[in-house]
Amino acid sequence: MIRMQVRRYALVPVLGTAIFGACLQSQILQKRPPAAPPATPALVQQPQDVKPVAPVLPAGTSLQVEAAQHYPMKAGEAIEARLLHPIYADGKLVVPEGTMLHGKVVALQPDRKMRWAGRIRGDFTPFHIPQVQFTDLVLPEGSLPLSAAKVTNGAPVLHLTAPGIKPKQSLFSREWAQAKARVRDQLSFFTAPGLGDRARRLLYSQLPYHAERIQAHTAWSFELTSPLKLPVVEQATADPPSPPSRPGNPETWSVHALLLRDLTSANAKAGDPVQALVVEPVYDKEKQLVVPEGATLIGKVSAARPARSFGRNGKLRFTFQEVHFPEGFQREVQGSLAGAATEKSQDLSLDAEGTISPRNQASAIAPLLLTMLAGHALDQDGNMTLQTGVASNGFGLIGRFVGIAAGSRPIAAGIGFYAAGLSVYDNFLHSGRDVVFPKDTRIEIDTTPLRAPVLKPEGQ
Repeated sequence: MIRMQVRRYALVPVLGTAIFGACLQSQILQKRPPAAPPATPALVQQPQDVKPVAPVLPAGTSLQVEAAQHYPMKAGEAIEARLLHPIYADGKLVVPEGTMLHGKVVALQPDRKMRWAGRIRGDFTPFHIPQVQFTDLVLPEGSLPLSAAKVTNGAPVLHLTAPGIKPKQSLFSREWAQAKARVRDQLSFFTAPGLGDRARRLLYSQLPYHAERIQAHTAWSFELTSPLKLPVVEQATADPPSPPSRPGNPETWSVHALLLRDLTSANAKAGDPVQALVVEPVYDKEKQLVVPEGATLIGKVSAARPARSFGRNGKLRFTFQEVHFPEGFQREVQGSLAGAATEKSQDLSLDAEGTISPRNQASAIAPLLLTMLAGHALDQDGNMTLQTGVASNGFGLIGRFVGIAAGSRPIAAGIGFYAAGLSVYDNFLHSGRDVVFPKDTRIEIDTTPLRAPVLKPEGQ
C-alpha cells in the first residue's frame, strides 16, 4: 500500500514536465505577434542643452594696447586704443587682436628727466608723463566696462626679431655694417612716410616752448584689477594655427609669453631665475595642443653685463629650460628668445643667439661738424651775421637769436663750442644704456620638437 502511494507521487513531476513541453511546442507552432515598433525620437527623452559658460578674464590679466592717433597732453583727454595681441581663456580665443578700448588721461606727472635734458638745450617746455586709465572694452555686442590699473608706462614700441645665423665677421666688417645701418637710419628721416610730421617735431625741438602731445602708436601695458566677465558669443570653431616652417627645420614652436617680473642688465647676474607666463596656446603640425595657455616657462639668465662709463652699453641674454603645465606636471625644453616688444627709445637689437643690447649710437661726425662750425665764427673774413647764425647751434633758436643779435663772433663761437661739448658728452663720455624689460614685457620663445620633444603632455 505504501509503495503504491510513493509511485503515485513520483509520477507528478513527470506529468508536469510533459504538460510544460506540450505548451511550449504549441507556442512555437503558433504565429508570433509582430514586434512592438521602436520608440520614435519624439517619445525619447532628450537631455537638456548645456548652456555655454561665459568666459571670465581673471584679475591680473595683462593687456597691451596702442593709441590709434595723436592726442593732446591734457588731463581728461579721451583716448582710443586698439588691442595689440589676442586674449585667450581656457584655450579659446575670447578677445581678438585689434579690439578697441576707451580710456582717458586721468592726471599729468612731471617728467623731470626730459625737463632737464630740454633745458640744457634751450627747450623750457614743462614736459609731462600722462597717467592713463582704460575703462571700456568695445565688443560687437557693445561697450563692456572694465576695472584696470592706472598706468604711466606709455611709449612707442619696437618689435625685435632675431635674424638668421650669420657667418662670423671681422671687426672691420662689423663696424662697417653698423656705420651703414646708422646712415640708413638717418636717411630714413627723409625717405620714410610721415616726413611732414617729423619735420614739425624737429622744429618744435628748437623752440624754447611748445605744446606737448601723446604720439600715435604709443603703447601701454596694464592689468585688470577685478575679473571681467565676457559675453557668450557663438562663433565657428577655427582650425588652430600651424607652427611655422623654416629652412632646415620642418617645425618650429613659437611660444608667446609675458615676463612675470622686471628684468634688466643693470642688476641681473648669470644664473638668476626668469619666469614667463604663456598667453597663447601652441599647436603642433597635427593640430594637437602641446603648450596650453596658462603654462609657465622657467629659465635663467645666461649672460648679463651692466652699462658702464664712456658709452659702453649693457647686454642681456636668457634662455628657458622647463615648462610647467597648469595640470601640475613639468617637462624640459630648450627655448631661446626669438622676439620681444620693448620701448622704442631703448633702441635695442637682438642677435641670432638671443642676446639683447642697445644699438651703438656713438658717432664722431656730429662733434667734429659742430666744432668746425663753431670755429668758423672766429674767422674775420666773410659775412659776420651769417657766420654767427650758423655757428651758434647749442641752445636752440634762443642760441641763434643771441648769437646773431649780439653781433659778437666770440659769443657765437662760445655757443657753438657749447653745442660741440654736449655732442661729445652724448656720444662718448656719458654712461652707456642698460637693457630694461619691465614686468609683462611680451616675448616670443622658439623651440622645436627635435630639441624638445617632451613639451607635449603625456597622453596626447
